[in-house]
Amino acid sequence: MIDRRVGPLRNFANFIRAERGRLTRQWMHAVSIDAHLPEADKLTYQQLADHLPEILEELCVVLDAEDLEGVETLIERDAKKHGKVRWRQGYRIEELVRELDLFHKVLAEALEEFVERDRTCTRRHEGRARRLIAEAFSVITYASIKEVVAERDRTIDEYTGRLERANHELTLKQRLVGDLYESRMHITRCVAHDLRNFLNAFSIALQLIERAPSNADAALTLAKRQAADMKQLVDQTVEYSVVLGDSAPLVLEDVDLRELFDELVASTRPSIDAKGLALRSSFDATLPIVTSNRLKLKQIALNLLSNAIKYTKSGQVEFRFATHGAEHWSMRVSDSGIGIAPADAERVFDEFERAAGKDIPGTGLGLAIVKELSRVLDGQIEFASCEGVGTTFEIRFPLRMQ
Repeated sequence: MIDRRVGPLRNFANFIRAERGRLTRQWMHAVSIDAHLPEADKLTYQQLADHLPEILEELCVVLDAEDLEGVETLIERDAKKHGKVRWRQGYRIEELVRELDLFHKVLAEALEEFVERDRTCTRRHEGRARRLIAEAFSVITYASIKEVVAERDRTIDEYTGRLERANHELTLKQRLVGDLYESRMHITRCVAHDLRNFLNAFSIALQLIERAPSNADAALTLAKRQAADMKQLVDQTVEYSVVLGDSAPLVLEDVDLRELFDELVASTRPSIDAKGLALRSSFDATLPIVTSNRLKLKQIALNLLSNAIKYTKSGQVEFRFATHGAEHWSMRVSDSGIGIAPADAERVFDEFERAAGKDIPGTGLGLAIVKELSRVLDGQIEFASCEGVGTTFEIRFPLRMQ
């Protein structure tokens, strides 16, 4: 009873299997001449056929069993693959639907051809076959479209993410350009202001010599002091411009920290002694040879030591190299100077910012240079200060820069 009932549909399934090649060619011809499927013309035979053989076989299994439920999961799987492939090949959703509709029509025509050949296939069998094919194509079309939409949404999310990242980077760069412009204008104003003050002092010294030759020595002393201050301003401005404009690749080398430390102590000693300060130096003997840049480390240390000496009227300056964990070492400079007010703490590394009054000479570039060089050497700066007590700067560097 069962075999006789399902026989015609099984025969139709076998007919499809036997005529698979011809049916595929019919479908591909229909696709190729369809004006609504321009993307299909760009594909090879293999690309166009795609998952058609698998889908055809699954349709045959549906007809064999006269039931879609057992094969529905497999049909959905291959339909999703088909949708994903077509999306990557540039198909729009309406093109995908059109292509599947042509596939459906080819099978409908194949059924008509089969009914004419097989007299055992009644109208009831034909109607059953049409319903099963229509149901299967509903699943195929829905799953394919769903996958295309999912791929489209993923692509939109990806592009949106890229756009957001690009917009964020652009905002940061615009902010950086704005900050850079403001910084350059600030430098120009500060340098022009200081140079004008120096020139005014020179003018006063020359007037003193002209009006009172007997006071020429005092006037020359004033002029020399102004010349020395002007030279310091120019030298440090040039140093800072070189640091900022250095686009050459960082040269890494083996640095003997013991040797560098001793050199820094020796070069700093005269300035320490001239102010009557005490120098407390400490070197950690376990420090190894490090991979870094010796000149930049020296610049950082000299600027920190120079600041410490400048802002310390009495007391001491401490200088230390020490290990800091398993992968870092630290440079520490402390003083018993005037300290930094809490309100000035956030701008202490800004260009031309100074923590002292006008009675203490300086350009306000030393810590800006320290900040930039530390960034280049992967250094992490920490500082603590208390007004009237002193200031401590500690920079942590990697033992081995990459």
